[in-house]
This record gives sequence, structure tokens and C-alpha cells, in this order.
Amino acid sequence: MKTGIIIPCYNEANRIDQQAFVDFAISHQDYHLCFVNDGSIDNTNDILEKMQWKSPYNISIVDIKKNAGKAAAVRSGSQYMYGIPEITSIGFIDADLSTDFRDFKDLVKTLHRDEKLMVFGSRNMGTGAGIKRDLMRNLLSKFIKQFIGMILGLPIRDTQCGAKVFKREIVPFVYGKSFLSRWLFDVEIFLRLKKYLGKEKVMKQIVEQPLMRWVHVDDSKLGMKDALKIPFNLTQIWLNYAVTNTGNPVVVDHDFTIAAPTLSTQRTAA
Repeated sequence: MKTGIIIPCYNEANRIDQQAFVDFAISHQDYHLCFVNDGSIDNTNDILEKMQWKSPYNISIVDIKKNAGKAAAVRSGSQYMYGIPEITSIGFIDADLSTDFRDFKDLVKTLHRDEKLMVFGSRNMGTGAGIKRDLMRNLLSKFIKQFIGMILGLPIRDTQCGAKVFKREIVPFVYGKSFLSRWLFDVEIFLRLKKYLGKEKVMKQIVEQPLMRWVHVDDSKLGMKDALKIPFNLTQIWLNYAVTNTGNPVVVDHDFTIAAPTLSTQRTAA
């Protein structure tokens, strides 16, 4: 049994903690790290290859030549991970390690211990002593939270935390179709689960778990221009899933093959 962790990367050369990832990979052979280089124009891919060389049996690289956004990167990584039979759970974290490995391992522990389909981190539960945000992001987060709550109709406090893990069996239903949004795909994940499992059952199969630590790291890839598009993008998602009911259909093909024309190479040593 292994857990796959997808790490989407776009121009991360100056802030990725290479040693932290390598040390984790070497000391945790029950985990497999899949870095998805999302069309970076710096030397991110060179750095990823150096990291892979240090732990070749559980670090892989999916190289997308043209930037497609975080949603597409995570989806491509899930396709790769799903193709490794010994991986029983698949999740993702941010390359800046705003959620650290200790918290992610706690999510995985809950997933298997409680036999849930999905466990996700929350920055809005517990004491929040280790949670740090800048003022503007805090205000924007509160606005987005209210809007998302209206769209989902589910008692979820934090949909946007970049740390989530899924049981292998649910992965085709979550990632079987392209996402509408480059950045707000987390909302679509919950809507797909709600549609597949039903409103009542979905909350019994997922767990929102408070994080011990979460720190916003400067040089975010989500700029002000993207932030201003959030209300429009959320409206698009709402219209597709809730109103027109044309969101992701139930996927029954457990072979889980994804058409990914921008996926140029996959490298793995094992």
C-alpha cells in the first residue's frame, strides 16, 4: 500500500524546498511523489530532475510543455498515479509546502482509519494558532467562502485548502473529466462528489480535518487579475453544475484514462 502525492509546479525554482521533498521521499518509501511541471519557463524541471535522481524509485515527473493551470496539472498527476497499482490513495499538496508533510500524513491516517473516500485539510477549524495569512488574502478568503457555501449547499468550512487525499476507488469519479476552472477546481471536486454520492451521503464519506500549520508563502501564482475573476468563475461553475446540471457525469470506467494532449513526457524510475 502506497500513497501518491501530486505536487503541481509552475515556476517554482526559487521557492521549492528541494531538501524537504527529497528527505521525505527517502524516509517514506510508502509514499510516491509525482511532480507535475506545468509549463514552467524557469529551470523548475531541471531542479525536479535533480530531486528525482536522489530518490528515483518514489519520485516521478510529469512534464507538461504548455502551462494549463493547477486543475489540469493535478488531473494529469492523478492519471499517472492511478496507473501505479500499489497506490491505494492519491492526494495533492502545494509546492511551497504551505501544508507540511506532518499534516498531510494525518489526513492519510484518517482516510484509512475511518474508511472514508476523501479527507481534506481545513484552515478554518480548531485554534488556528499555526495558521498565518496576509490581510488581503484573509478578506478575499471570507468573501469566496460565502459564495462557495451558497453554491455547494454543504457544511464545509474550507474548500480551497491545497491539501486533499482520496481513496483510489473514487479517483475516476473526481478526475474523469476536465475541470471548468484553472484554479477553483476544488469546488468542482465537491460538486462532483455531491452529485455522485448524493447530498446526504457525501458528508458521511468525507472528512474536513483541521491543520496544525498552514502558512501563505509569498510569490503566489494567483495574482490580482486572477483574483478579480473569481466571482465570474464561480458563477460559471454554479451554472454548469447546479442550474443546467451539465457538470461532470458519473464515470463508470475504472480503467480511468484521461485524454491529455498537453502531456508531453512522463518520467519514472520505478
